[in-house]
Amino acid sequence: MAIEKDQALEIKELTHRINYLNYQYYQNSVSEVSDYEFDQMLKRLQELEELHPELRQPNSPTQRVGGTITKSFKTVEHKYPMLSLGNTYSAEELREFDARVRKSVGDEVEYVCEQKFDGVAISLTYENGQFIQGATRGDGMRGDDITANVRTIRDVPLQAHGQGFPDLFEVRGEVFMPLPVFEQLNIDREEAGEQLLANPRNAASGTLKQQDSSIVAHRKLGCFSYGFYCIPNPFETHSESLQAIQKWGFKVSDTWRKCNSIEEVLAYINEWEERRFELPIATDGVVVKVNSYALQEELGFTSKSPRWAIAYKYAAMSAVTILKGIQYQVGRTGAVTPVALLEPVQLAGTVVKRASVHNANEIKRLDLRLGDTVFVEKGGEIIPKITGVDFSERKADSIAILYPENCPACGTTLVRVEGEANHYCPNEKGCPPQIMGKLEHFISRKALYIDSIGPKTVEQLFSSKLVNDVADLYDLKYEQLIGLDRMGEKTVNNILEGLQKSKEIPFDRVLFGLGIRFVGSTVAKKLVEQFPDIEALKGATYEELVAVNEIGDRIANSILEYFRNPEHILLVERLKQAGLQLKAENNAPEIESDRLEGKTFVISGVFQSVSRDELQQLIISHGGKVVSSISAKLAYLVAGDKMGPSKLEKATKLGITILSEDQFLEMIR
Repeated sequence: MAIEKDQALEIKELTHRINYLNYQYYQNSVSEVSDYEFDQMLKRLQELEELHPELRQPNSPTQRVGGTITKSFKTVEHKYPMLSLGNTYSAEELREFDARVRKSVGDEVEYVCEQKFDGVAISLTYENGQFIQGATRGDGMRGDDITANVRTIRDVPLQAHGQGFPDLFEVRGEVFMPLPVFEQLNIDREEAGEQLLANPRNAASGTLKQQDSSIVAHRKLGCFSYGFYCIPNPFETHSESLQAIQKWGFKVSDTWRKCNSIEEVLAYINEWEERRFELPIATDGVVVKVNSYALQEELGFTSKSPRWAIAYKYAAMSAVTILKGIQYQVGRTGAVTPVALLEPVQLAGTVVKRASVHNANEIKRLDLRLGDTVFVEKGGEIIPKITGVDFSERKADSIAILYPENCPACGTTLVRVEGEANHYCPNEKGCPPQIMGKLEHFISRKALYIDSIGPKTVEQLFSSKLVNDVADLYDLKYEQLIGLDRMGEKTVNNILEGLQKSKEIPFDRVLFGLGIRFVGSTVAKKLVEQFPDIEALKGATYEELVAVNEIGDRIANSILEYFRNPEHILLVERLKQAGLQLKAENNAPEIESDRLEGKTFVISGVFQSVSRDELQQLIISHGGKVVSSISAKLAYLVAGDKMGPSKLEKATKLGITILSEDQFLEMIR
């Protein structure tokens, strides 16, 4: 008992210490301890919490890594409505807003100007300084409870710091995806053959609604806090509340400014029209608020928005230039993407020479022709895009754009899958950009991470006819490499050592490295949790695949299609022979009882209180066995929501006992 008391105290002290160090690092940019020392403290806390989960503190920093699975988000009512703001695009309308305010409350008015960050509005509720709920805006009156996902955002304190905060208060903020994170996410999606995300706001919104909070943690969302709500309010002005919540550990952008007149407001807007591009987050305007809370209350609200605030929206950045040509790029998955080549033009602080056109449909919709005068825009989008054509400037000799029927790299006839906008080159074994793209993907950091081989080396190995697929890499010999250009003894040995070391890379990263379309690194982890070796995945049915959390119809069909190809089966076999990890490490659960001994189970569908993986662990820990297919020898089918109809029909025909989630859990209680 004394040991448990000591560990309870250690958990409390470690929680407090790590939260303090996080506050110093993320709010004050101060590193008081080394990364190693911090990691060791966090590891010790995780170990103690696993031993004594009942002693875990509500504000434990271990919750930052996620792991909670939420099957559905419950609806919560907002104590303070999250109303939208009225918009304006002109200085004249801002002056009219100022005149209305002064007419109502007099001339003694201060304003606070803040950047209008292009993210997702969120409500954060704290009780006794501890974070207890995070909710989306929803319809303004009620939103979704996304507390588990919000806990992973490091800019949101799990425990308010310092003192002087009320017993119950709410902070409003804007959750965003930093531009570097967004760009990397799109690179990862491109590698997985997935459609690119249009802008950081959509990416942040989609991330917040992920069912698996570990995915949210991985995407490194940020949050700027900008509003404080409490009854009674301890502050007289909005600016005082911003300074206070920053002291309490909330991240407040230092771009806000107090202004004494509408002219100062306009000066702020003009200053930030260009400076906003220096920020690590997209902004699309400025929010102007009356600073005094008493005056805010006096001004009140309309049915839709507050009368004491308004949003000035910057016009989307656009430019006019000439379309000189279209370049067709062939990606790793065979997707052919058109890129517009432009007469260089200045836009949003950079010189733009290329712009996205997306696909053949977009070329047709815009009615693009070579030599056209085109409008190029860079609003919330990171990559400039063509938004239209100035037809009044179109010349009589403009040339219609004919989308190629053959691959620009290898000449193979392009195909277009029904329901998809992109054209594809099906020649994956003979199209150079596809082959080299697959090789570069395989050796990349998130896959096999063979850093001794780079893109130039890949190109050299391919052009020398030494490597045509990823399995060929493991057939390379010293004698073949030493004679190549720029290949000295040290370089060759580094390559061979890197290949040898890659055989230790875990199964989920090897699976990602195979480059199966739509199977990104996160999806690969999910698949490996359910299918612990390549043979199990290879033999999985459509119903078994879609039953895995986050795996939908498109991913399931892509996996089935991949393993139908005999060349892919041969490739996987060669990688297995080379010694790569195509089986997950054995994480067998501890045996708790033998009450399911001799019983076989099939799990199908989506479950509310446990994940499929947890169900599988429970069956094994009580002596049962999980199998993948239904036969007459099967004892039970554990059926969840969205279960495959063919499995249900087969189980019913064979007279197999079908258990609901609750019935199964009752069996092992």
